[in-house]
Amino acid sequence: MSNWSAGYVADIGYTYGYYAELNPLRVKMAFLNKGLVFPEVGTACELGFGQGLSAALHASASVTSWYGTDFNPAQAGFAQELASISGSDARLYDESFEDFACRDDLPEFDYIGLHGIWSWISDANRAVIVDFVRRKLKVGGVLYISYNTLPGWATFAPMRHLMTEHAEVIGSEGRGIVSRIDDAIEFAENLIATNPMFARANPTVGERLKKLKEQSRHYLAHEYFNRDWHPMHFSTMADWLETAKVSYACSASYLENIDSINLSAEQQAFMKEIPDNMFRESVRDFMVNQQFRKDYWVKGARKLNPLELAETVRAQKIVLAVYRPEVSLKVKTALGEASMSEAVYGPFLDFMADHKIRTLRQVEQHLAKNNITLAQIIEATMVLAASGAIAPAQDDAIIQKAKKHTDRINARLRSNAHGSNDILFLASPVTGGGIMVPRFNQIFLSAISEGQKQPTDWAKYAWQVVSSQNQRLIKDGKTLETAEENLAELGRQADEFAQKQLPALKALQIV
Repeated sequence: MSNWSAGYVADIGYTYGYYAELNPLRVKMAFLNKGLVFPEVGTACELGFGQGLSAALHASASVTSWYGTDFNPAQAGFAQELASISGSDARLYDESFEDFACRDDLPEFDYIGLHGIWSWISDANRAVIVDFVRRKLKVGGVLYISYNTLPGWATFAPMRHLMTEHAEVIGSEGRGIVSRIDDAIEFAENLIATNPMFARANPTVGERLKKLKEQSRHYLAHEYFNRDWHPMHFSTMADWLETAKVSYACSASYLENIDSINLSAEQQAFMKEIPDNMFRESVRDFMVNQQFRKDYWVKGARKLNPLELAETVRAQKIVLAVYRPEVSLKVKTALGEASMSEAVYGPFLDFMADHKIRTLRQVEQHLAKNNITLAQIIEATMVLAASGAIAPAQDDAIIQKAKKHTDRINARLRSNAHGSNDILFLASPVTGGGIMVPRFNQIFLSAISEGQKQPTDWAKYAWQVVSSQNQRLIKDGKTLETAEENLAELGRQADEFAQKQLPALKALQIV
């Protein structure tokens, strides 16, 4: 019998996560920030797409032709269902990386992405992926790849190994992976309670274990309990990708590209003395104790000349994707919490508060009276995009083509929200990807789609949905038992939704 799972956890489904870094539209802003030529993405591929939510949303919300594979047939089946409902031409398979890579009906790709895959597969599968990128990524094309990183994992890796060993050796196979995870965590806690020398030498282990205990077992099963689990140094990743003829471009995590908020003045000065760009990245990982990297690599990096760069930057379209008063000007960085300048960010956000799509040229022209420079606008855009407050926007022609597909997939996802809290994202033809929309807000959108116009009506609609399943809301840690209490809380949420979230969702053409 063949081992189709190849040691990867297959008896519990992966989470229904959405990963914005996989959206090719984000590549442009990251590359422009580094002054690099970026590709227009007509064909894209996601390797190991999990439940396929990202792939399905990106395919429906753009005119890009998407391909992809995930070895798990249950996950691939769900992804195929979403793609079929949306009417996109996404071609999503349940093949191994090796079988998928051997297909003779695949185009060359402008973009290849894999999130949460590289560190959890065998060397043999990594070799297949590298060869696939070598053969199928176009010249000028972009590879997005994320992976667990050293040195950030160095202290906790031994504990992860011990818990995995406990699940394999002590855990009962018949009890299922969730029970074995719980037992392994309890064992690790009991071990730490004895104050072993390992814990004394690595005092952060106990705190990380506490945080791990609070996380979804579906996530933990795939993150910690696979047979293969290989954090690596940036230089090791570069060695792996060398034969694919790709070079490091920049981080897909926008904040990571801004040294001023991640490195001290002393660290920045130290880094400037390092002449080699690749070695500098390795050193930087030690500066910030990097645990997880999300990077863009490119097959043939090319610089834009200053005039091309300035004009392309100014043509970049953006939209405010959230309620203006709730945008925080504090961001978490490697140095802790950084506060952004109200003098720059305030006027910027005020100008974008109506959720209209604008170019950075329009922003620059409007903010000239505030003596805000284009460089300041670019940095503010990157910071706000990192939090999801600002999103890059597509051209009107693409928006109109994509909307019929996003309408279809969103109707399916809203229907899912009636009975489940699993999927918290809907597709926006404006941003080319997913936007977080909590469960009850999705139900309110269902009410609107059925002609309900007032928040009180949306609340009644939502109460009919949840009460029919014998569900109740929880407020301040207390279950609301009566219909009156539940309706009052749903009414409050509906009013807040109408004021804060709905205008943005209309602008993003999710409504």
